[in-house]
Amino acid sequence: MMERLLFCLVLCTCIGVPSAEAQRHEVWLIDQSNSPGKAFGGTIYIFDGASLAGGAAPGAAAEMIDLADEAATLCVAETGANPVRPHMLMFNATETHAILSFVASGHVVLFDAAAREPVGCVRTSIGAGGARQAHAAFPSPDDSYILVANQNGKLLERIDTDYATNTFAFDPSATLDLALCFTPNAIPCEGPGIRPDNAPICPVIDGTGDLGFITLRGGGLFVVNPRTNPMSILAEYDHAAVHGNGCGGAMAGGSLFIDSGGGTAANLHEFDVYRFPLTGYSGLNPPNVPAPLVVYSDDGAGRDAHGMVVTKHGQYLWVFDRGGNLAEVFDVATNARLQPVELAGAVSADPAPDLGDIAPAGNRLYMSLRGPTPLTGDPHVATGSTPGLGVIQLDHGGKGGSLKSLVRISNIDAAGIERADAHGVRVRRK
Repeated sequence: MMERLLFCLVLCTCIGVPSAEAQRHEVWLIDQSNSPGKAFGGTIYIFDGASLAGGAAPGAAAEMIDLADEAATLCVAETGANPVRPHMLMFNATETHAILSFVASGHVVLFDAAAREPVGCVRTSIGAGGARQAHAAFPSPDDSYILVANQNGKLLERIDTDYATNTFAFDPSATLDLALCFTPNAIPCEGPGIRPDNAPICPVIDGTGDLGFITLRGGGLFVVNPRTNPMSILAEYDHAAVHGNGCGGAMAGGSLFIDSGGGTAANLHEFDVYRFPLTGYSGLNPPNVPAPLVVYSDDGAGRDAHGMVVTKHGQYLWVFDRGGNLAEVFDVATNARLQPVELAGAVSADPAPDLGDIAPAGNRLYMSLRGPTPLTGDPHVATGSTPGLGVIQLDHGGKGGSLKSLVRISNIDAAGIERADAHGVRVRRK
């Protein structure tokens, strides 16, 4: 994403477009809670970036897409089932389409981003124990495929994509069964003492699209070639080398950063940041090779790493801690841990920062803040008091910052309970 933003800024300057035009953007925020009165759906909030600046941000109005309407109608027509629990949101490389995964029902819905219309709905396969989910769906940088983490189904699946024609289809010959496969070292992919729970969490893709880094719920990690049929394992890591529940992923400084987080009985509290090289992967390597650098590790009580954002020019890495209500900041060039940014305070007593993205100008960072009734993730780290969109004003080039504004969202049910629970959030250039 950062590379695309920088390219746009350079291109726009070269052709004489004012920099303010290049920095126009909108912020898409996902509310995971069901549409009012329904057992499916959810809501997409779309904020104009200009409305989120300064003191007026808390009153920013949003376009709203009710996912129980056109998206549900399309999914029923294409798959015979309604989409339930919208979770992670991404944009394709050219930002023409939004990609929304539904973690409870296993749907992936694609939207024409400018028209705000759903144009494709596919559903993951039935996997381990008859389960299927779509925890996260990551698009390739060349817009040719999407990797889908079928979490409880323990499958890594691929959607072949043609955005120009709105053609999106699962390729069953590409599927990698993470519960039953064997690694190139003839080691079971899943097993006690190695990788005890191979539910895939986030399939992070490198800048070439030739490497997929697959985090696992029980710990461990696979690096795969997403382009082969079936997708092939190039490197394996056990749960001692890479802890579980990682979902943050970002490229910077010629490396790929990945975190691990808390939230399951095996690792209630985790905060680890790893730096992986982008070369040296081969099925001929022994396990845990090439070794990642452990940039930071603190698995003490209350820690839970989740979202990860790289600032403008790739100088600093922000990693959100849902349980600790803070952001750890690292210098990409030196791996040094800098002063953490405390997020709880006057704007929100318990923000529970989840995922984030950066404004094109690099001066603001947006993050999703969880609600009092969290619908995904273990409540002990995912519960917040102010569901909505947080706006962090960055300073010193992204080295520091503070939570300046909160745009609240709400979904009160018939019993008077606040069900709103923000999760996915992404910036789209206009």
